[in-house]
Amino acid sequence: MTRLMRIFLLMALVHVMAYANALQDAIDNAAEGSTIRLKAGVYYGALHIDKPMTIVGIEEGVIIDAQGEGTIVSISGSYVTLKNVTLRNSGSRHDRLDAAVSIENATQCEVSACVIEDALFGIDIKMSHHILIEHNTISSKDLDLGLRGDGLRLWYSNDNIIRHNRLIRSRDMVVWYSHGNIIENNYAAHCRYSLHFMYAGKNYVRNNHYEFNSVGIFFMYSKDTVATGNVIKSSLGATGMGIGLKDVSNFTLENNTVLYNAQGIYIDRSPFEPDTKNFIRHNKILYNAEALHFHSLSENNIIESNTILGNIEDVVNDSRGSQTEKNLFVGNYWDSYEGFDRDGDNIGDTPHKVYQYADKLWLYNPEVKFFYGSPVMSLLNFLAKLAPFSEPVFLLSDEKPRLKEGV
Repeated sequence: MTRLMRIFLLMALVHVMAYANALQDAIDNAAEGSTIRLKAGVYYGALHIDKPMTIVGIEEGVIIDAQGEGTIVSISGSYVTLKNVTLRNSGSRHDRLDAAVSIENATQCEVSACVIEDALFGIDIKMSHHILIEHNTISSKDLDLGLRGDGLRLWYSNDNIIRHNRLIRSRDMVVWYSHGNIIENNYAAHCRYSLHFMYAGKNYVRNNHYEFNSVGIFFMYSKDTVATGNVIKSSLGATGMGIGLKDVSNFTLENNTVLYNAQGIYIDRSPFEPDTKNFIRHNKILYNAEALHFHSLSENNIIESNTILGNIEDVVNDSRGSQTEKNLFVGNYWDSYEGFDRDGDNIGDTPHKVYQYADKLWLYNPEVKFFYGSPVMSLLNFLAKLAPFSEPVFLLSDEKPRLKEGV
Protein backbone atom coordinates (compact mmCIF):
# COMPACT_ATOMS: atom_id res chain seq x y z
CA MET A 1 0.00 0.00 0.00
CA THR A 2 1.43 3.36 -1.00
CA ARG A 3 1.88 6.25 1.42
CA LEU A 4 -0.78 8.26 -0.42
CA MET A 5 -3.33 5.43 -0.09
CA ARG A 6 -2.63 5.17 3.63
CA ILE A 7 -3.24 8.90 4.01
CA PHE A 8 -6.57 8.65 2.19
CA LEU A 9 -7.66 5.69 4.31
CA LEU A 10 -6.69 7.50 7.50
CA MET A 11 -8.62 10.58 6.42
CA ALA A 12 -11.68 8.44 5.64
CA LEU A 13 -11.48 6.76 9.06
CA VAL A 14 -11.18 10.12 10.83
CA HIS A 15 -14.20 11.36 8.85
CA VAL A 16 -16.25 8.32 9.84
CA MET A 17 -15.34 8.63 13.51
CA ALA A 18 -16.07 12.33 13.51
CA TYR A 19 -19.48 11.72 11.93
CA ALA A 20 -20.28 9.11 14.57
CA ASN A 21 -19.13 11.29 17.42
CA ALA A 22 -21.10 14.22 16.03
CA LEU A 23 -24.42 12.43 16.38
CA GLN A 24 -23.68 11.02 19.83
CA ASP A 25 -22.35 14.43 20.89
CA ALA A 26 -25.55 16.05 19.67
CA ILE A 27 -27.52 13.58 21.78
CA ASP A 28 -25.32 14.15 24.82
CA ASN A 29 -25.45 17.94 24.53
CA ALA A 30 -29.17 18.23 23.71
CA ALA A 31 -31.49 19.56 26.38
CA GLU A 32 -34.24 17.27 27.66
CA GLY A 33 -37.22 17.31 25.34
CA SER A 34 -35.15 18.32 22.30
CA THR A 35 -35.72 17.06 18.77
CA ILE A 36 -32.82 16.10 16.52
CA ARG A 37 -33.84 16.16 12.85
CA LEU A 38 -31.63 14.07 10.60
CA LYS A 39 -31.17 14.63 6.88
CA ALA A 40 -30.38 11.79 4.48
CA GLY A 41 -27.00 10.19 5.07
CA VAL A 42 -25.22 7.41 6.93
CA TYR A 43 -24.69 8.04 10.63
CA TYR A 44 -22.32 5.68 12.37
CA GLY A 45 -22.77 4.62 15.92
CA ALA A 46 -23.81 2.78 18.30
CA LEU A 47 -25.92 5.38 20.06
CA HIS A 48 -27.07 5.67 23.65
CA ILE A 49 -30.05 7.79 24.72
CA ASP A 50 -30.80 8.28 28.42
CA LYS A 51 -33.08 11.32 28.53
CA PRO A 52 -36.36 12.50 26.98
CA MET A 53 -35.82 13.45 23.35
CA THR A 54 -36.86 12.75 19.75
CA ILE A 55 -34.69 11.60 16.86
CA VAL A 56 -36.49 11.73 13.54
CA GLY A 57 -35.43 11.37 9.94
CA ILE A 58 -36.85 14.29 7.96
CA GLU A 59 -35.81 12.82 4.60
CA GLU A 60 -35.74 9.37 3.09
CA GLY A 61 -32.37 7.64 3.35
CA VAL A 62 -31.46 8.36 6.97
CA ILE A 63 -29.32 5.36 8.01
CA ILE A 64 -27.79 4.58 11.40
CA ASP A 65 -25.14 1.90 10.96
CA ALA A 66 -23.40 0.12 13.85
CA GLN A 67 -20.71 -1.31 11.55
CA GLY A 68 -21.25 -4.83 12.86
CA GLU A 69 -20.54 -4.05 16.49
CA GLY A 70 -22.99 -4.09 19.39
CA THR A 71 -26.51 -2.64 19.54
CA ILE A 72 -27.34 0.17 17.15
CA VAL A 73 -29.50 2.33 19.47
CA SER A 74 -29.73 1.75 23.24
CA ILE A 75 -32.47 3.58 25.14
CA SER A 76 -32.37 3.69 28.93
CA GLY A 77 -34.45 6.82 29.51
CA SER A 78 -38.15 7.53 29.28
CA TYR A 79 -40.05 9.67 26.78
CA VAL A 80 -37.73 8.84 23.88
CA THR A 81 -38.98 8.75 20.27
CA LEU A 82 -37.09 7.20 17.36
CA LYS A 83 -38.82 7.67 14.03
CA ASN A 84 -38.37 7.31 10.28
CA VAL A 85 -34.81 5.97 10.16
CA THR A 86 -33.14 2.84 8.84
CA LEU A 87 -31.16 0.84 11.41
CA ARG A 88 -28.70 -1.68 10.08
CA ASN A 89 -25.63 -3.80 10.71
CA SER A 90 -25.76 -4.62 14.41
CA GLY A 91 -23.29 -6.96 16.06
CA SER A 92 -23.71 -10.74 15.87
CA ARG A 93 -23.35 -11.83 19.49
CA HIS A 94 -26.29 -13.63 21.07
CA ASP A 95 -24.78 -13.40 24.55
CA ARG A 96 -24.98 -9.59 24.36
CA LEU A 97 -28.35 -9.55 22.58
CA ASP A 98 -26.96 -7.31 19.85
CA ALA A 99 -30.03 -5.55 18.49
CA ALA A 100 -31.23 -2.70 16.34
CA VAL A 101 -32.99 -1.07 19.31
CA SER A 102 -32.72 -1.95 22.98
CA ILE A 103 -35.16 -0.34 25.42
CA GLU A 104 -34.53 -1.02 29.10
CA ASN A 105 -36.04 0.35 32.31
CA ALA A 106 -38.00 2.97 30.39
CA THR A 107 -41.54 4.18 29.92
CA GLN A 108 -43.51 6.16 27.33
CA CYS A 109 -41.06 5.53 24.47
CA GLU A 110 -41.86 5.15 20.76
CA VAL A 111 -40.18 3.43 17.82
CA SER A 112 -42.10 3.98 14.63
CA ALA A 113 -41.75 4.00 10.85
CA CYS A 114 -38.27 2.48 11.05
CA VAL A 115 -36.66 -0.12 8.79
CA ILE A 116 -34.47 -2.65 10.58
CA GLU A 117 -32.17 -4.78 8.46
CA ASP A 118 -29.11 -6.92 9.03
CA ALA A 119 -29.66 -6.76 12.79
CA LEU A 120 -29.32 -9.91 14.92
CA PHE A 121 -32.23 -8.96 17.20
CA GLY A 122 -34.76 -6.37 16.11
CA ILE A 123 -36.38 -4.45 18.98
CA ASP A 124 -35.57 -5.72 22.47
CA ILE A 125 -37.79 -4.35 25.27
CA LYS A 126 -36.80 -5.20 28.83
CA MET A 127 -38.61 -4.09 32.01
CA SER A 128 -40.22 -1.21 30.14
CA HIS A 129 -43.84 -0.14 30.05
CA HIS A 130 -46.21 1.96 27.93
CA ILE A 131 -43.99 1.60 24.85
CA LEU A 132 -45.39 2.16 21.35
CA ILE A 133 -43.91 0.08 18.51
CA GLU A 134 -45.66 0.69 15.19
CA HIS A 135 -45.21 0.72 11.41
CA ASN A 136 -41.73 -0.84 11.52
CA THR A 137 -40.28 -3.40 9.10
CA ILE A 138 -37.93 -5.83 10.80
CA SER A 139 -35.62 -8.50 9.38
CA SER A 140 -32.68 -10.35 10.89
CA LYS A 141 -29.27 -11.30 9.62
CA ASP A 142 -28.95 -13.81 6.80
CA LEU A 143 -28.47 -16.83 9.06
CA ASP A 144 -30.14 -20.19 9.53
CA LEU A 145 -33.53 -19.83 11.19
CA GLY A 146 -32.43 -20.94 14.66
CA LEU A 147 -29.38 -18.65 14.66
CA ARG A 148 -31.28 -15.47 13.91
CA GLY A 149 -32.26 -13.22 16.78
CA ASP A 150 -35.86 -12.45 17.69
CA GLY A 151 -37.49 -9.74 15.65
CA LEU A 152 -39.28 -8.31 18.66
CA ARG A 153 -38.95 -9.22 22.36
CA LEU A 154 -40.99 -8.16 25.36
CA TRP A 155 -39.40 -9.22 28.65
CA TYR A 156 -41.08 -8.25 31.94
CA SER A 157 -42.74 -5.41 30.03
CA ASN A 158 -46.38 -4.44 30.52
CA ASP A 159 -49.07 -2.31 28.89
CA ASN A 160 -47.29 -1.81 25.58
CA ILE A 161 -48.80 -1.39 22.10
CA ILE A 162 -47.31 -3.35 19.20
CA ARG A 163 -49.13 -2.64 15.93
CA HIS A 164 -48.76 -2.47 12.16
CA ASN A 165 -45.26 -3.99 12.15
CA ARG A 166 -43.82 -6.42 9.60
CA LEU A 167 -41.43 -9.19 10.65
CA ILE A 168 -39.81 -10.87 7.66
CA ARG A 169 -37.22 -13.64 7.91
CA SER A 170 -36.62 -13.07 11.59
CA ARG A 171 -36.77 -15.77 14.27
CA ASP A 172 -39.53 -15.16 16.84
CA MET A 173 -41.67 -12.46 18.35
CA VAL A 174 -41.75 -13.29 22.05
CA VAL A 175 -43.87 -11.96 24.90
CA TRP A 176 -42.47 -13.40 28.13
CA TYR A 177 -43.47 -12.44 31.68
CA SER A 178 -45.34 -9.50 30.15
CA HIS A 179 -48.94 -8.50 30.75
CA GLY A 180 -51.58 -6.18 29.44
CA ASN A 181 -50.05 -5.71 26.00
CA ILE A 182 -52.01 -5.00 22.80
CA ILE A 183 -50.62 -6.77 19.72
CA GLU A 184 -52.62 -5.90 16.63
CA ASN A 185 -52.47 -5.64 12.85
CA ASN A 186 -48.96 -7.08 12.56
CA TYR A 187 -47.66 -9.28 9.75
CA ALA A 188 -45.00 -11.99 9.97
CA ALA A 189 -43.67 -14.38 7.34
CA HIS A 190 -40.80 -16.86 7.05
CA CYS A 191 -40.09 -16.79 10.78
CA ARG A 192 -40.12 -19.57 13.38
CA TYR A 193 -42.70 -18.49 16.00
CA SER A 194 -44.49 -15.50 14.56
CA LEU A 195 -45.82 -14.90 18.10
CA HIS A 196 -44.84 -16.78 21.26
CA PHE A 197 -46.15 -16.16 24.77
CA MET A 198 -44.78 -17.53 28.04
CA TYR A 199 -45.93 -16.68 31.56
CA ALA A 200 -47.98 -13.78 30.23
CA GLY A 201 -51.49 -12.64 31.07
CA LYS A 202 -54.25 -10.26 30.07
CA ASN A 203 -52.82 -9.67 26.60
CA TYR A 204 -54.99 -8.80 23.61
CA VAL A 205 -54.01 -10.26 20.21
CA ARG A 206 -56.15 -9.14 17.30
CA ASN A 207 -56.21 -8.83 13.52
CA ASN A 208 -52.68 -10.09 12.92
CA HIS A 209 -51.74 -11.99 9.74
CA TYR A 210 -49.13 -14.74 9.98
CA GLU A 211 -48.10 -17.01 7.12
CA PHE A 212 -45.25 -19.32 6.08
CA ASN A 213 -43.88 -19.56 9.62
CA SER A 214 -43.16 -22.75 11.56
CA VAL A 215 -45.76 -21.80 14.20
CA GLY A 216 -48.39 -19.07 14.08
CA ILE A 217 -49.27 -18.22 17.69
CA PHE A 218 -48.17 -20.34 20.64
CA PHE A 219 -49.41 -19.63 24.16
CA MET A 220 -47.56 -21.29 27.08
CA TYR A 221 -48.10 -21.10 30.84
CA SER A 222 -50.34 -18.07 30.42
CA LYS A 223 -53.88 -16.96 31.22
CA ASP A 224 -56.58 -14.34 30.72
CA THR A 225 -55.79 -13.54 27.09
CA VAL A 226 -58.02 -12.87 24.08
CA ALA A 227 -56.98 -13.69 20.49
CA THR A 228 -59.48 -12.53 17.89
CA GLY A 229 -59.62 -11.78 14.19
CA ASN A 230 -56.21 -13.27 13.41
CA VAL A 231 -55.34 -15.12 10.19
CA ILE A 232 -52.81 -17.94 10.54
CA LYS A 233 -52.02 -19.87 7.40
CA SER A 234 -49.49 -22.20 5.84
CA SER A 235 -47.42 -23.03 8.90
CA LEU A 236 -44.49 -24.97 7.49
CA GLY A 237 -43.27 -28.49 8.18
CA ALA A 238 -44.86 -31.79 9.21
CA THR A 239 -45.80 -30.33 12.59
CA GLY A 240 -46.49 -26.77 11.42
CA MET A 241 -48.98 -25.31 13.88
CA GLY A 242 -51.59 -22.59 13.59
CA ILE A 243 -52.47 -21.84 17.22
CA GLY A 244 -51.03 -23.76 20.19
CA LEU A 245 -52.31 -23.82 23.78
CA LYS A 246 -49.95 -25.29 26.38
CA ASP A 247 -50.91 -25.09 30.08
CA VAL A 248 -53.11 -22.02 29.59
CA SER A 249 -56.30 -20.97 31.37
CA ASN A 250 -59.19 -18.60 30.77
CA PHE A 251 -58.31 -18.02 27.12
CA THR A 252 -60.64 -16.86 24.39
CA LEU A 253 -59.93 -17.74 20.76
CA GLU A 254 -62.63 -16.09 18.69
CA ASN A 255 -63.22 -15.23 15.03
CA ASN A 256 -59.77 -16.43 13.92
CA THR A 257 -59.07 -18.08 10.57
CA VAL A 258 -56.68 -21.03 10.72
CA LEU A 259 -55.96 -22.71 7.40
CA TYR A 260 -53.43 -24.75 5.42
CA ASN A 261 -51.47 -25.88 8.50
CA ALA A 262 -50.34 -29.33 9.56
CA GLN A 263 -52.11 -28.75 12.89
CA GLY A 264 -54.85 -26.15 13.12
CA ILE A 265 -55.33 -25.75 16.88
CA TYR A 266 -53.11 -27.73 19.28
CA ILE A 267 -54.35 -28.18 22.87
CA ASP A 268 -52.06 -29.52 25.62
CA ARG A 269 -53.11 -29.59 29.30
CA SER A 270 -55.42 -26.66 28.81
CA PRO A 271 -57.14 -25.23 30.71
CA PHE A 272 -54.42 -25.73 33.30
CA GLU A 273 -55.83 -24.10 36.43
CA PRO A 274 -58.71 -25.93 38.18
CA ASP A 275 -62.24 -24.60 37.69
CA THR A 276 -61.32 -22.54 34.65
CA LYS A 277 -62.31 -22.84 31.01
CA ASN A 278 -61.00 -21.89 27.59
CA PHE A 279 -63.39 -20.62 24.95
CA ILE A 280 -62.78 -21.57 21.32
CA ARG A 281 -65.64 -20.17 19.27
CA HIS A 282 -66.62 -18.69 15.93
CA ASN A 283 -63.29 -19.67 14.35
CA LYS A 284 -62.79 -20.95 10.83
CA ILE A 285 -60.56 -24.03 10.91
CA LEU A 286 -60.06 -24.85 7.26
CA TYR A 287 -58.06 -27.24 5.10
CA ASN A 288 -55.54 -28.31 7.71
CA ALA A 289 -54.12 -31.81 8.00
CA GLU A 290 -55.54 -31.84 11.55
CA ALA A 291 -58.16 -29.36 12.68
CA LEU A 292 -57.99 -29.97 16.45
CA HIS A 293 -55.09 -31.87 18.01
CA PHE A 294 -55.36 -32.86 21.69
CA HIS A 295 -52.31 -33.85 23.73
CA SER A 296 -52.26 -34.92 27.37
CA LEU A 297 -55.08 -34.11 29.80
CA SER A 298 -57.26 -31.41 28.29
CA GLU A 299 -60.83 -30.89 29.50
CA ASN A 300 -63.31 -28.07 30.12
CA ASN A 301 -62.66 -26.34 26.81
CA ILE A 302 -65.84 -24.83 25.33
CA ILE A 303 -65.60 -25.39 21.57
CA GLU A 304 -68.65 -23.87 19.95
CA SER A 305 -69.93 -22.36 16.72
CA ASN A 306 -66.74 -23.02 14.78
CA THR A 307 -66.56 -23.94 11.10
CA ILE A 308 -64.50 -27.12 10.67
CA LEU A 309 -64.19 -27.66 6.94
CA GLY A 310 -61.89 -29.40 4.49
CA ASN A 311 -59.51 -30.88 7.07
CA ILE A 312 -58.07 -34.36 6.58
CA GLU A 313 -58.66 -35.19 10.25
CA ASP A 314 -61.15 -33.19 12.28
CA VAL A 315 -59.92 -34.32 15.70
CA VAL A 316 -56.74 -36.12 16.73
CA ASN A 317 -56.03 -37.46 20.20
CA ASP A 318 -52.41 -38.56 20.50
CA SER A 319 -52.72 -39.84 24.08
CA ARG A 320 -55.55 -41.61 25.87
CA GLY A 321 -55.17 -39.22 28.81
CA SER A 322 -56.36 -36.15 26.95
CA GLN A 323 -60.05 -36.95 27.64
CA THR A 324 -61.42 -35.08 24.67
CA GLU A 325 -64.95 -36.21 25.52
CA LYS A 326 -64.84 -33.98 28.62
CA ASN A 327 -64.73 -30.85 26.50
CA LEU A 328 -67.99 -29.23 25.46
CA PHE A 329 -68.56 -29.30 21.68
CA VAL A 330 -71.75 -27.55 20.59
CA GLY A 331 -73.09 -25.85 17.50
CA ASN A 332 -70.07 -26.42 15.28
CA TYR A 333 -70.28 -26.93 11.53
CA TRP A 334 -68.59 -30.20 10.55
CA ASP A 335 -68.35 -30.93 6.85
CA SER A 336 -68.01 -34.61 7.80
CA TYR A 337 -71.43 -34.69 9.50
CA GLU A 338 -73.63 -37.31 7.84
CA GLY A 339 -76.97 -36.56 9.47
CA PHE A 340 -80.11 -34.69 8.36
CA ASP A 341 -82.10 -31.61 9.34
CA ARG A 342 -85.72 -32.57 8.80
CA ASP A 343 -87.23 -29.62 10.67
CA GLY A 344 -85.02 -27.04 8.91
CA ASP A 345 -83.69 -25.37 12.06
CA ASN A 346 -80.06 -25.73 10.88
CA ILE A 347 -79.36 -28.17 13.73
CA GLY A 348 -78.65 -31.80 12.93
CA ASP A 349 -81.30 -34.28 13.99
CA THR A 350 -78.66 -36.52 15.55
CA PRO A 351 -75.40 -35.66 17.34
CA HIS A 352 -72.14 -35.57 15.41
CA LYS A 353 -69.89 -38.21 16.96
CA VAL A 354 -66.18 -38.53 16.26
CA TYR A 355 -64.23 -41.76 16.78
CA GLN A 356 -60.58 -42.63 16.43
CA TYR A 357 -59.72 -45.93 14.80
CA ALA A 358 -56.71 -47.90 15.96
CA ASP A 359 -55.77 -48.84 12.41
CA LYS A 360 -55.17 -45.20 11.42
CA LEU A 361 -51.45 -45.68 11.71
CA TRP A 362 -50.71 -42.47 9.82
CA LEU A 363 -51.91 -40.45 12.82
CA TYR A 364 -48.72 -41.36 14.68
CA ASN A 365 -46.22 -41.95 11.89
CA PRO A 366 -44.80 -38.75 10.36
CA GLU A 367 -43.39 -40.64 7.38
CA VAL A 368 -46.80 -42.03 6.45
CA LYS A 369 -48.33 -38.54 6.83
CA PHE A 370 -46.59 -37.66 3.60
CA PHE A 371 -49.42 -39.51 1.84
CA TYR A 372 -52.19 -37.47 3.52
CA GLY A 373 -54.96 -36.72 1.06
CA SER A 374 -53.93 -39.31 -1.50
CA PRO A 375 -56.52 -41.69 -3.01
CA VAL A 376 -54.91 -44.61 -1.19
CA MET A 377 -55.27 -42.90 2.19
CA SER A 378 -58.85 -41.93 1.41
CA LEU A 379 -59.64 -45.55 0.64
CA LEU A 380 -57.94 -46.78 3.84
CA ASN A 381 -59.84 -44.18 5.83
CA PHE A 382 -63.13 -45.38 4.34
CA LEU A 383 -62.31 -49.04 5.05
CA ALA A 384 -61.35 -48.21 8.65
CA LYS A 385 -64.78 -46.74 9.23
CA LEU A 386 -66.60 -49.47 7.32
CA ALA A 387 -64.94 -52.44 8.97
CA PRO A 388 -62.55 -51.41 11.78
CA PHE A 389 -60.10 -54.04 13.01
CA SER A 390 -60.78 -53.07 16.63
CA GLU A 391 -63.28 -51.12 18.71
CA PRO A 392 -62.90 -47.41 17.85
CA VAL A 393 -62.14 -44.87 20.60
CA PHE A 394 -64.91 -42.34 21.23
CA LEU A 395 -63.52 -38.79 21.07
CA LEU A 396 -66.42 -36.39 21.22
CA SER A 397 -70.03 -35.66 20.53
CA ASP A 398 -71.43 -32.37 19.24
CA GLU A 399 -75.07 -32.51 20.31
CA LYS A 400 -76.18 -29.64 18.06
CA PRO A 401 -74.10 -29.70 14.88
CA ARG A 402 -74.91 -26.97 12.40
CA LEU A 403 -75.84 -27.93 8.87
CA LYS A 404 -74.73 -24.67 7.26
CA GLU A 405 -71.38 -23.03 7.77
CA GLY A 406 -71.33 -19.48 9.07
CA VAL A 407 -75.00 -19.52 10.12
